[in-house]
Amino acid sequence: MKSTLGWIAACAATFSAAFAATPSHAQISDDTVKIGVLTDQTGLYADATGPGSVEAVRMAIADFGGKVAGKPIAMVDADHQNKADVGATIARRWYEQENVDVIVDFANSAVAFAVLEITKQKNKAMLVSSAGSSDLTGKACSPNSVQWTYNTYALANSTARALVKEGAKRWYFVTVDYAFGHALRNDAARTVEKLGGTVTGEVRHPLNNMDFSSFLLQAQGANADVVAFANTGGDLANSIRQAQEFGLARNHKLAAFLMQTSDIHAIGLPTAQGLQLTTAFYWDLDDKTRDFAQRFFAKTKKRPTMVQAGLYSAVTNYLKAVEKSGTDDGPKVIAQMKDMPIDDFFARNAYLREDGQLIHDMYLVQVKSPAESKGAWDYEKLVQVIPGKEAFATSEESACPLLKK
Repeated sequence: MKSTLGWIAACAATFSAAFAATPSHAQISDDTVKIGVLTDQTGLYADATGPGSVEAVRMAIADFGGKVAGKPIAMVDADHQNKADVGATIARRWYEQENVDVIVDFANSAVAFAVLEITKQKNKAMLVSSAGSSDLTGKACSPNSVQWTYNTYALANSTARALVKEGAKRWYFVTVDYAFGHALRNDAARTVEKLGGTVTGEVRHPLNNMDFSSFLLQAQGANADVVAFANTGGDLANSIRQAQEFGLARNHKLAAFLMQTSDIHAIGLPTAQGLQLTTAFYWDLDDKTRDFAQRFFAKTKKRPTMVQAGLYSAVTNYLKAVEKSGTDDGPKVIAQMKDMPIDDFFARNAYLREDGQLIHDMYLVQVKSPAESKGAWDYEKLVQVIPGKEAFATSEESACPLLKK
């Protein structure tokens, strides 16, 4: 009898241990891992993010098998209209009423900052791919969030450094007047001044601006080697196109800190040719990037931008962390991501730092001339691979309190 009881007890202990060791059991809230894609679906950033970002997340879920830790993966998406209050309202509804576990993408830094506050309040998670302010992993860093694809420091530092080394010492900035533009301009200016250059002036324009003539006239009269555009999306396309019409490039170098494949496609090679810029991803870099780009193109008829490719990578690694940790608890999943190896077609020589910044290789590229291009979407040529430790701010330079512990 005793031996039988002992055998039952041993079996029970073994079952209990196995039950507890199953990482997914009873730790996935609502028995579903739900991802909310919050992005600009109709505005000036829609080509670079928007429907393509939604498709990138859909691809990541499908490639993961549609389930994680034995539970289904669900997705919702919404357009924040580039309004911080709209984005915050959607985020709060998703967290409180629709059981969303993680919100991703963003496209707009002001929206990202608004959602970050709610994410911390609700102890959820957010994966930033297309909001660039370096403050998101600087003074506003959080255990609840990561910034995966790029930040303003990496873009501005790399491009400004390359141009100053070519002798372009005097800089004039055309800056979009909100958090992203201010961060981009400030990060670039610090690099310029650190290398012995000077900022000769600046003009700020409203978001989603159509007519840049007055701003460009001021830039034209400035004593500058470089006219630098601290904007992106439709604003960048309009400003570069009109700058060429004004003949600004005849006497100045034009610098575009955040120009993506979609922007070059919109502007056209005759206008964009020769521009140097920094990117986190180029679809034609190697076989791995081309494979993803071909699958993406089959669904969207477009090549992926760096933020769409980065979003796929971020969501995939988030799901791997959920699988490994057995939970969808926001900070726990983020912590697991920081402990995991990260290496895929997007993230090269990568690791997720304690401040939530993914450190990975960046690329200095030059826009091809029409004669160099082999056809549609063949727009960029590699100038230099920039190791992540050189592209991003160091831990010592960061204002993130998490790095000061």
